[in-house]
Amino acid sequence: MSGNAPFDCVPSYIILSFDQRMKDFGVLTVSDSPVVSAPPALPQVKLCAVADAARWDAYVKATPAATFCHLTGWRNVIARTWGHKDHSLYAERHGRIVGVLPLMHVKSPLFGSMLISTPNAVYGGVIADDAVADRALLETAAQLARELNVDFLELRDTAAANAGFEETAYRDYHLQDQLYVTFDHPITTDEEALLKTFPRDTRRMIRQGPKHNLTATVEGANALNEFYEVYATSVHHLGTPVFPKRLFAEFLREFPNECDILVIRQDGRFAGAVLSFYFRDTVMPYYAGAYAEFYRTGINNFMYSELMRLSAERGYTRFDFGRSKRGTGAYEFKRGWGMSEHVLPYRTLLVRAQSLPNLNPTNPKYKFMIETWKRLPLALTKLIGPPLVKYLP
Repeated sequence: MSGNAPFDCVPSYIILSFDQRMKDFGVLTVSDSPVVSAPPALPQVKLCAVADAARWDAYVKATPAATFCHLTGWRNVIARTWGHKDHSLYAERHGRIVGVLPLMHVKSPLFGSMLISTPNAVYGGVIADDAVADRALLETAAQLARELNVDFLELRDTAAANAGFEETAYRDYHLQDQLYVTFDHPITTDEEALLKTFPRDTRRMIRQGPKHNLTATVEGANALNEFYEVYATSVHHLGTPVFPKRLFAEFLREFPNECDILVIRQDGRFAGAVLSFYFRDTVMPYYAGAYAEFYRTGINNFMYSELMRLSAERGYTRFDFGRSKRGTGAYEFKRGWGMSEHVLPYRTLLVRAQSLPNLNPTNPKYKFMIETWKRLPLALTKLIGPPLVKYLP
């Protein structure tokens, strides 16, 4: 295979006659009379090359169902940080992109070989203009997964990306829609009006921040070292291996205008921080941490409230609180804000694997490892954590 060329081994349905392909899509039946308006022509599916980046990103930015995680910059960061190989696909019709599918190959000595859309991202999967392009990308991705002989292919879809497309295209995929949800909320520069949209207990915790002299400032790479310390400390308390500092440095480097760090201080002391992404009308807090000694000050509620306020001042109108696993503390915390909750319909295609993977921390078999990790010295977790999370997509 070569970048920017049609996929070498085209799925078999692509070489069928046009009428036969439309029958497969459910558009025509044997007894149908000719349709007045023909369905879209079948697109070419190509591997995304460096030269395609500008066109890819223009398509993502113009497509409502697309997310920040679909941008080529996300894959650039993952490739530079972890070395995972990029196999992203796009569909092209008459010289115009009509669909994209970010894909990266993660080869883990611990968890097997997998094709993921997209590593370290809460969102991914196909975004396409129509069902024909959607299916062409899915079929080609499935063939690629078989050629790479991976254990499974995972698509981190959103409900919006699949709206209106035929479920038959996903018939070989296992739907997992009971594990993850995402939360979002409209934001406004009217601070009092925004505050009133939250439950009373949440408003009370937000107001604790100013009472304890908490302040918020938007910063960048200058705050990276302190951010990393508080983030590493926070995930250590959860029993989770920490990402390397390089990952966050790469995000700040790749997205100088779409990524920043909101820092919370108390009387000049660093208390907590959140690294966020900005895409179209949306701010998305993604990596965050706070020192436990500041919990009584309502630091987490204050931090996210300030992020909403400051983002609204910059013209953003939507707050994406990100993904959480049902039944976790993070899920209950976010649910307490009274935001809109949306199921994330992740899909998995088994290739070599015989059963669905379960790599999330709520898996009971990881309980002992999590508790052991919590007892390790923080310095040691920062040393051995990054080599482990490289293989946790």
